[in-house]
Order: sequence, then structure tokens, then C-alpha cells
Amino acid sequence: MKLAAIDIGSNAARLQISSVINNELDGVYLKKVEYVRFPLRLGIDVFKHGHITPYKEAQILKLLHAYRLLIDLHEVHDYMAVATSAMREAANSSEIVERVRQETGIQLQIISGDEENHYVNVALLRHLDLKPYLHIDVGGGSTELTLIIGGQAVASRSFEIGSIRLLEGAVEPTLWKEMQKWVEKHCSKVDKLTAVGVGGNINKLVTYAKKKGNAITIKELAKIKERIESYTYEERIAMLEMNPDRADVIVPAAHIYLSVMRWAGIKEILAPGVGLRDGLLEMLLEKHGFRKNKMLFDS
Repeated sequence: MKLAAIDIGSNAARLQISSVINNELDGVYLKKVEYVRFPLRLGIDVFKHGHITPYKEAQILKLLHAYRLLIDLHEVHDYMAVATSAMREAANSSEIVERVRQETGIQLQIISGDEENHYVNVALLRHLDLKPYLHIDVGGGSTELTLIIGGQAVASRSFEIGSIRLLEGAVEPTLWKEMQKWVEKHCSKVDKLTAVGVGGNINKLVTYAKKKGNAITIKELAKIKERIESYTYEERIAMLEMNPDRADVIVPAAHIYLSVMRWAGIKEILAPGVGLRDGLLEMLLEKHGFRKNKMLFDS
């Protein structure tokens, strides 16, 4: 059986198709067979103009036609397709969702920040032990925070602060203060708290540390941010080999991670490489009655 997840974010859109594998040694797990990422950058439109332009709408439809073909080609049994912050705010999102349904047959759901956070946590919690963690998920349009204690999410909140919003100057100072208050309220009395970062930017930032494993300290993260800032946008693409849609948002994203970690008094951040699409696939597994002994994701 194959399952698929589509995630239409504020910066990029992603399709992942995975096979469900069941064997005596590992139990039930997911084997990635297809992954396609495309930089739609819907947030550039929405956070500036409040709606998705005809050009971007045409791109959405072309991309989802391609995703539909891949889903059909792989004979996918079931899928989930969701859109997040930019589509939540776009004044014409409902019309676009209906066009997508009519022209591609894909049932696209616009999910809330809390739903987005829940889906990510469904996958993330399988990678963590019982120590206290602050899950920080920085996207293009929003940042989701979840305090995890004893393997359970005990507090969570979504804030309209994201890398593209920062890039476009679309974040009010009051929102920063609101997020800081939330972090200090929920994290100030938690000892030995570790951050868990989710999103393409933190995964890329960790690779620049050139260390074994998927963890870096707050000092290392600050140094990496400073180093990247010293390069121009063009140099980041040519010399650091970043994609164009990563080169401009990685510094704003790093600023968000560092701010939250400093407010919470956190010294280290992990980047397990889990994202929204993994949570969607996990939900599909549960929907079809699979019980998993452990969570495995291919790189």
C-alpha cells in the first residue's frame, strides 16, 4: 500500500509518497518512494496583498496537476492534502480550493495553526524520550510552539510570525512580545529544557555546523546565523549552495529560533528532520488501522 501527503506552505509546497512496509523485524514503517518540493512562495503574495494573485493561482493548479499525476502513477491508496498559513489568510483561498477540487480532484484542506501543530506532534513525539522539550516549528507564515513534558504536549500556541513575514516586514512588534510572554510563562520553571526544531531552515542550519548528529548549541546556531548574514543573497546561492528560496529566509528563521531559545533559557536544539508531511502520513496509517512498533523515516 502507498500513502501520500501534500503540504502547501507559505514558502514551499511538498508531496511525499511512501510505501507501507510490514516485516517481523521492524514492524510497520514508511518507505519514502517519491518526494517533490516546489517553491510556490505564496506568502510573498498574501502577506503583501492579502490574496493570491492570478499568476500564483495558476502555479498552484499546475503543481497540483503534477502531484495528481504522480499520485495516480504510483497508485496511491489514500492521501491527505493540506494548506497552512498563507492559504489561511488569503481572501480568495476558498475559491482556489474549489478550483483545485474541480480541476485536479484533490481535496485540499486549509488547516488552522493548532491543527498544523497537532499533525507535526503526532510524528515528532515518536522520536522523543520523556525529557522536557520545547517544539519550535518555524514556517514561512507562522511559528508553532509546543511544550512537551513526559512525552505529552502540555501547552501549545501558534503565532503569526514566520520567515517570509519577517522578510516582508509583516510582523507587528506586539506579536513578538506576545510570543515572548507565552514562552516565559510556560518555560521559565522547566529545568533542563531542550528545543526541538522543525522546518527546512533548521535542518539546513544544523548541517552548517558540520557535526555528527542532529543537535547544535545556541552559541553554534548564533555563529552560523552570523556567518550566513556576512554573505549577500547571491553569495549564499553561489558559495553556500543554497536554493534561492532558502537563501533569503534562512536568516529570519534563525532569528526566530534564537529568540525563542533565549527567552526559554535553552542551550541546545535538536533537528530530527520531521515535518508536517510526516504527521499527515502517520494520521493515514492510523486511519487504515496500522499499529506501528516504531517510527522510521527515510532520508
